[in-house]
Amino acid sequence: MAHHKSALKRIRQTETRTERNRARRSRIRTFVKKVETAISAGDQAVANEALRAAQSELTRGVTKGVLKANTAARKVSRLNARVKALSA
Repeated sequence: MAHHKSALKRIRQTETRTERNRARRSRIRTFVKKVETAISAGDQAVANEALRAAQSELTRGVTKGVLKANTAARKVSRLNARVKALSA
């Protein structure tokens, strides 16, 4: 256990940040799952709308530091390719 005031504060800050990041990551996964559900159902209109929301959420995750930029870009790209494949 930490003894210095500054170390105790850092522990509190880390716990708070961890909870926030966990919630953000969970929210991102939920949005991605909505896109995948729409894709598996074969509904392109719903999939497009869900993709737009998921893309926004992934980008927000990058700005908040939860995801790396390339990871988010890769996920968006792969989801976009799968949604486009529905029209073909």
